[in-house]
Amino acid sequence: MKWMVASDLHGSALYCQEMLEAFRREQAGRLLLLGDLLYHGPRNDLPEGYAPKEVIALLNAQKGRAFCVRGNCEAEVDQMVLDFPVLADYCLLEADGHMVFATHGHLYNLQNPPPLGPGDVLLHGHTHVPANEEAPGGWRYLNPGSVSLPKEGSARGYMTLENGLFTWKTLDGQAYDAFPLG
Repeated sequence: MKWMVASDLHGSALYCQEMLEAFRREQAGRLLLLGDLLYHGPRNDLPEGYAPKEVIALLNAQKGRAFCVRGNCEAEVDQMVLDFPVLADYCLLEADGHMVFATHGHLYNLQNPPPLGPGDVLLHGHTHVPANEEAPGGWRYLNPGSVSLPKEGSARGYMTLENGLFTWKTLDGQAYDAFPLG
């Protein structure tokens, strides 16, 4: 099954729509969101197209295909309006015999990693900067960047995971980087 992974929407209906257009274009079976869906946060300016109520409707239409981990901007009220779970600190995926530890990045990150083995992946957002780095211990750190508020000159983007290959793409679908598991 093909997964699409995105992070840090921060309430932008404009970029949520673009992300969902990419999701349809990718023909992915599941959408994994790495947190910070509705609120822009006190350290960020309002993103273009800021309309959290519209984002709620757009994401709820993906119920059954969308999964989420909690970002530092999620709150219990977000769970009250979204039709899929958003308050788990992490989730575990298996891909080609390797564990993918998916989280937002404010709790588990390069400075505070979970227990990982060689070939495993720490997948998180939070920094708004795409990343593909090998860590001590032989595991890999991957970050899709941000859909709505990219930082450090990065493009708005997402990742796909299919057949053991992570691919980072810009919102228009241009492939930028790829990493095979194993």
